[in-house]
Amino acid sequence: MRIEQPRRSERFGAVHIHEPTQVIEIDSGLNPAAKDPGSDAAALVRPAELSEVEQSMAVVVPTLNERRKVIEGVLSFIPHDCLIVLVSGSQREPVDRYSIESDSVGAFCRMTGRRAVMVHQRDPGLAKAIEAAGYPDMLDDDGLVRMGKGEAMIVGILLAEAHSKQSVGFIDADNYVPGAVHEYVKAFAAGLHLAPTPYAMVRISWHSKPKVEDGRLVYNRWGRTSQVTNRFLNAVLSTYNGFGTEIITTGNAGEHAMSLELARHLRFAGGYAVEPFELIELFEQFGGAFPTSVPEIARSRIDVFQVETRNPHFHEDKGADHVEGMRLDSLNALFHSRVCPEAVRQEIIEFLAEHGAPSSAPPRLYRPIAEASSARFMEALRTMPSSLESFNEPAD
Repeated sequence: MRIEQPRRSERFGAVHIHEPTQVIEIDSGLNPAAKDPGSDAAALVRPAELSEVEQSMAVVVPTLNERRKVIEGVLSFIPHDCLIVLVSGSQREPVDRYSIESDSVGAFCRMTGRRAVMVHQRDPGLAKAIEAAGYPDMLDDDGLVRMGKGEAMIVGILLAEAHSKQSVGFIDADNYVPGAVHEYVKAFAAGLHLAPTPYAMVRISWHSKPKVEDGRLVYNRWGRTSQVTNRFLNAVLSTYNGFGTEIITTGNAGEHAMSLELARHLRFAGGYAVEPFELIELFEQFGGAFPTSVPEIARSRIDVFQVETRNPHFHEDKGADHVEGMRLDSLNALFHSRVCPEAVRQEIIEFLAEHGAPSSAPPRLYRPIAEASSARFMEALRTMPSSLESFNEPAD
């Protein structure tokens, strides 16, 4: 794979946010050494290097009542050596959609020899395991794991760590162009390979989000939520650094990956605040403005790569309410953060008032996985009745 090298970055303490770069060549050949011009403009990541990262990566697919064919398309383009982790919040009644998903994943793994694990987010056995791991605050009033994307991602990270993976990627299940999934994961692997430290994150910036308007296909550059989130995150950087910037383009990147070494030490937000809060957490913990609980990482560096992929991103239009909910969650995560300057906080108040959006409480935050126990989580999950299913697990 050949990927453009970032030439510019913004610093916020130990956090290096690199400008968006493009995929130049998704397949650079089996023996590209003779074809490598040695240019600083593009980095060459060889097949063996991509494969090494993929073998140590879990790809988490949170899903909620998606069409079976869409999920099957996503699974079919995740590189073979990655562990598939499907965390489902799909309905169990009157039709058990989780059972349909299980049948699809099982059939796929039998035909391909793939390894996969899956679990239902509202399963009582999962709730007991989450509690055993040290996350009782992830449970709702009914004693089950809260519904929310952030909560699903935490379950996925715990499963990735329990399977001794070194990195974890996240792919939204509602992708109608499954070939894009392959490009996303290759970009994950390339970025993590190129990172100079163990603390790295790769966030995908879609080439476009096409939609049909007046009978024609319009290739929109930015999503409705991303435009707003990126604007305010960049305002925070500008305030601290004293210079205007538009470097952040991935505030709501559903497709992203990070090393487990980094993921283990971050707090995660519940619901749709999870993606922008990852950046906010990096600013809070390692920006230098506040004391950090992980000084060894602050003394090192964290690299945040933003990669613009070539495939367009087609997904189901879930309506204005969904977009407004995501935007409100994102802005509230920033508004209630101690890293948010007062001037930016006032801008958020004015924006919400202008759009008739209510202010809300800060997002629910969950402590770092480094303070939990993935071993206790997995032991509890495997020793009590649950919806956990494993496919092609190696023999002990």
